[in-house]
Amino acid sequence: MDATRSARSVALPRAWHGLTAATALVALLLQLGLVLSGASVLVETERPDLPIRLARFVAYFTIQSNLLVLVSVIVLVRDPRADGRWWRALRLAGVMGITVTGLVHFFLLRPLLELDGASLVADRLLHLAVPALAVVGWVVFGPRGRIDGRATLVAFAWPVVWLVATLLVGWTTGWYPYPFLDVGTSGVTNVAIACAGIALLVAVCLAALTWLDRRLDT
Repeated sequence: MDATRSARSVALPRAWHGLTAATALVALLLQLGLVLSGASVLVETERPDLPIRLARFVAYFTIQSNLLVLVSVIVLVRDPRADGRWWRALRLAGVMGITVTGLVHFFLLRPLLELDGASLVADRLLHLAVPALAVVGWVVFGPRGRIDGRATLVAFAWPVVWLVATLLVGWTTGWYPYPFLDVGTSGVTNVAIACAGIALLVAVCLAALTWLDRRLDT
């Protein structure tokens, strides 16, 4: 009886995390296919060589956050109560990152885009479906009690390092993954404001996740 009850208690979390993993995988593969075919990403107008397109593909915060979600939920499909020092950081970074991805896309990028076909499908999966599934899965199924100081520090460091690396690459190559980070078109002041806003959003998301995790744990 206890074994049956235990199996049932993890069946729904596994199913949800499995759905999240499948959605993230399809979204990433679809977007990768578009990149390989030479389709433009966001507001890009140029079509560089394939190695550069692939490097740019993994440079997008959207792609990185979806990858983190994918890896973390694959672990949860295997064990819905998973734990571990580095997995805590991975899980927190994934949930925080995908939340930031959804919010930034909705408020800053969505008005700039005119997409159709496969590009529209990939956009909706990466920026709407995966964020919704990941956040709901974290709220409903946890696991709880996995946020600590180390995980929070690592989760915060990732977008900061990403921002610095993105600006350095943009400064040396002239390519920026997002228009609000393009110093050439937006100006130093506006980019600095955007970076400060992103850092603040990350900090607020981490604080909210920490608070909510403790509330739900009780």
